Amino acid sequence: MKEPWLDDPLGCLLGAERVRDFWGRVYEREALVVAHSQPERFAGLMSIAQVDRIVTNTDLREGQLDLADASRRLTRSNYLDSAGYVDRGAVADYYRGGATIILQQAHQIEPSLGRFCRGLEHVFTAHVQTNLYLTPPNAQGFKTHYDNHDVFVLQMEGEKSWRLYEKPVDTPFRGEKFHSGAHEAGKLTHEFLLKAGDCVYVPRGLMHDAQTSGALPSLHITVGLMTRTWADLMLEAVSEAALRTPELRRSLPPGFAHMNFDRADARAHLKQLVEIMTRAIELDPALDLMADTFIRSRAADNRGAVLEGVRPVQADESFRLQTHTPYRIAEDGEHIVLIAPGGELKFPGARRAALTRALNGEAFTPAELGGDNPCDFVAKILAYGAVVRV
Repeated sequence: MKEPWLDDPLGCLLGAERVRDFWGRVYEREALVVAHSQPERFAGLMSIAQVDRIVTNTDLREGQLDLADASRRLTRSNYLDSAGYVDRGAVADYYRGGATIILQQAHQIEPSLGRFCRGLEHVFTAHVQTNLYLTPPNAQGFKTHYDNHDVFVLQMEGEKSWRLYEKPVDTPFRGEKFHSGAHEAGKLTHEFLLKAGDCVYVPRGLMHDAQTSGALPSLHITVGLMTRTWADLMLEAVSEAALRTPELRRSLPPGFAHMNFDRADARAHLKQLVEIMTRAIELDPALDLMADTFIRSRAADNRGAVLEGVRPVQADESFRLQTHTPYRIAEDGEHIVLIAPGGELKFPGARRAALTRALNGEAFTPAELGGDNPCDFVAKILAYGAVVRV
């Protein structure tokens, strides 16, 4: 099946004509509702039949599946057995009684969702996760709340009525979770109906709730964006500057935790350190570290690596960079290091030109790369999913 979300992940969600406006006006600021009027737009990502197959045929462990019902409190003890596995019969029974089935981190279960997430990770340079919500007719999984990360909601089957409210917290940190009673919904700002093929973007901190509409169950995918912030970058930059700046590594004054500690000198000294840090702080080392950490944390997209693992690489075969693969080439003494999803690959420094050519996005053959054993070189980066056969 063709997977259009791999060609233009964000355009597939919003429509290519809306992408520019999304970046310039919407992102992290306000909600965006997109009615595509194309029920099959997201076909191939997930269906109720697939949810049924997963729930009734997979030995799901604690944390992989949850149940939620806005009208009552459900705990995992209601649907887990003594060994920590999901009780399939209990799940079906609670669903029949109005509970929403939630498949957590569904991209780790369904390969098509995993590929979809990799495409969006390339767009946002962020960890992307998916949760599935299957809600029976006339039911609501959660009371009004906000999420501490941005989400896209893709309506797969059925219909769901949504309500959006004012933000009680503007752009919350990941650690600023919603607490019932501590955050009020505020003024109702939007009401709309999501039908199959529709999508809504909800920035973090925006209060919302949703309920199934009509006589059919509702299935939607919530795509969560786990982004890094400028505050994260600044913390890394300060830590990196401290490695080069002894003043930042000196100890706090003795007795700073005492009730009668005089903080006047400490305030003055902190201002001096801020001036020193302003001169010492650098963007590139901190951003390189964050980029490398992000790339290493991604799973390699090496579909077919086992199936074709014994197929020799031929000198005249064509290869190209794997779509949406993040990478960086760094130096380590006399070697170069390919930092890529799945791990790091080290090569002699003489391979830099060949590696740069292999990863520039244009088709190539091992013979064109030259050097010693070019087929073995290509087979190595092929196994890790950095390149694919054309």
